[in-house]
Amino acid sequence: MAKIADETIPEGYSTRYKLLLSCPSGLSLSQVSVDFSKSHDRIPHPEPDLEDSIAQVWEQRTQGNSSLFNGQKFRYGSYSLDGDVGTSQVPHVCLGLGLTDYRTFVGTNLSSLWEKFLVTSQDDSVRCRHTSSPLGNGAIIETSDKKIIVLRRSNNVGEFPGHYVFPGGHPEPVSVGIDDSHQLEKDVNTSEVLNKKAAQEMFDSIICEVVEETGIPASSLSNPLFIGISRRELNARPAMFFFIKCSHHSDDIPRLYSNAEDGFESTQLHTVSMDELKTMTSRMPGCHHGGFALYELMLQRLKNASP
Repeated sequence: MAKIADETIPEGYSTRYKLLLSCPSGLSLSQVSVDFSKSHDRIPHPEPDLEDSIAQVWEQRTQGNSSLFNGQKFRYGSYSLDGDVGTSQVPHVCLGLGLTDYRTFVGTNLSSLWEKFLVTSQDDSVRCRHTSSPLGNGAIIETSDKKIIVLRRSNNVGEFPGHYVFPGGHPEPVSVGIDDSHQLEKDVNTSEVLNKKAAQEMFDSIICEVVEETGIPASSLSNPLFIGISRRELNARPAMFFFIKCSHHSDDIPRLYSNAEDGFESTQLHTVSMDELKTMTSRMPGCHHGGFALYELMLQRLKNASP
């Protein structure tokens, strides 16, 4: 019988990642669009027993845990890139997003059978077509004295308790008026408006997550720059990352964190140097380790561009 994935994993495996997309120049909202379509939804697995296991795992997970609910999430399908992120040409990325939910995430990506849902392919969208693949987000936040903000996750969270992570969470379909269907796709004009709202949500949601998890006011944060997408190898979990500047000195951050709305999700906040951050990556989930790699690529591009 399928079950929730065992927390006992080989040392080092949980930190492995694959960079799906790197945008080291940092892309603004005007350079990122969304194609929200059923074509990016998860494809059910052809093996009936494996597909049925999703409900079994969810039933296991919810027994005795009334706090869990089956919320909708954006599903990461693929991306298309116009322009070269490594040249002076202005690049543009279109994210192909579908719809999924937490139940399917628990029953595919977080299941002990998660690898059976994968397809052998070099094409990431094909390889993960049977998984939920909800799109997470994370922010590399740089304080005025060039320190980076890192959180230590609470022991009560579902994924990677006690690990170091960048502030983040998920963009939310409900924030742009999407419920449990693609009904808003029926009209072309409505679809275009929805795609624009979804792209805006990618940027708005990361600011909201940072404010809620760190207590830093939105007025102290710069406009986010999208720097890429990583997928952790364990559970094939995707996340998009942003770079954000904070006008506060690192000494101010602990005071702000003490009043954070979602401070219960973490036990500690650290403001660290680049060298300190490197040592923390061995205790980061793979997708966040990938976020650090995307930040390194951004810094390298800035260094190469400086006279």
